[in-house]
Amino acid sequence: MSKYPDYISEKRRPAPTPDSIVENGKAHFGTFDKPFKKLNLLDCEKPCGKIMPDFMKKGRLTEWEAFEVHLDEGALISAIYNTGPFGFSIFVWFDKRTRKISSWRNIVPVKKAKVASQLVDDYCELKVKKSEYVITNDLMNGKAAAKGWSVNGKSGKIEIDVKVERLSPVSNVSIPFGENKPLYSEKDFFKATGYIAVNGEKFVTNDNSVAIIDDHKGYYPFRAHYDWLTTMGKCEIDGEMKYFAFNLTRNQSINQDDYNENVIWVEGESYPMPPVVFSREKRKAKTWTIRDEHGCVDLRFEIDDVFYMPIHLFVVDVYYALPFGRIYGYVKDTEGRKYVVDGMLGIGEDKSTRM
Repeated sequence: MSKYPDYISEKRRPAPTPDSIVENGKAHFGTFDKPFKKLNLLDCEKPCGKIMPDFMKKGRLTEWEAFEVHLDEGALISAIYNTGPFGFSIFVWFDKRTRKISSWRNIVPVKKAKVASQLVDDYCELKVKKSEYVITNDLMNGKAAAKGWSVNGKSGKIEIDVKVERLSPVSNVSIPFGENKPLYSEKDFFKATGYIAVNGEKFVTNDNSVAIIDDHKGYYPFRAHYDWLTTMGKCEIDGEMKYFAFNLTRNQSINQDDYNENVIWVEGESYPMPPVVFSREKRKAKTWTIRDEHGCVDLRFEIDDVFYMPIHLFVVDVYYALPFGRIYGYVKDTEGRKYVVDGMLGIGEDKSTRM
């Protein structure tokens, strides 16, 4: 425990994980050291306040599992979502050679989008005429896999067959958005093996290839917003190239110091990070800055291309931007080591919802 500086809250230091995220109607909050065996968020009592009846909880619970892969030639963000009245799968490929995006999206009624109930031994699945996708989880043993394909007239066809094994300790948090209103997020950093193919061009993994899984379940406010930035790959550390990644997010946590999901991964290690602030001159600015108050994060994100997915459906209103580009600057871990990340791949999100 002594290795953490004073600015890292006790609640950001990984504690033993309870079997269930909710017990006796109350959610556990904090940072945990292993996956939850039971992600029973529907057992929360009144997570959306006293006015909303509990039978509406399921419609308020947003769930997804994202599978993110970084190869020499490009990066893929893929996911299966279950949110409100509908679900969808998505594949967004960023070609690092052209700095351009190709995308595939498949929207279905909510019952046809299966999101894993937990990461120990469950799976995600979405199948339609033009796409099939399955994400299989074995995260208690540090393993997972993704296999599927999707086609559309504009982007053509994408295929993925990738297996992953964990490189560093899990990042598992339960963040309060209110008194008993949890946002759970587990993120894992992996070595990736397999291939991604885009329109017949096959990109095979090598020693540089890595992946991140982002599992997410929570009760968002009726009006919500978050910003996110990640990188993954290899970074020169003490004269040696090592696997390296970080995750930085700003959301509706009621206490950013105690409850956030910011983390640095270096092969075999992970380091909790303090809260950060995202800044940009305007919403669609090509440059973001991300900083903290303790000199641990000072980054500039230069955007090359953006995937937009606005949704306007009855009472649902979503602004979603997924930019890809390059990051410059540094992050510093809790032991004082500075990691210069100039030119590394950056992937971000800017999302606002009214649901």
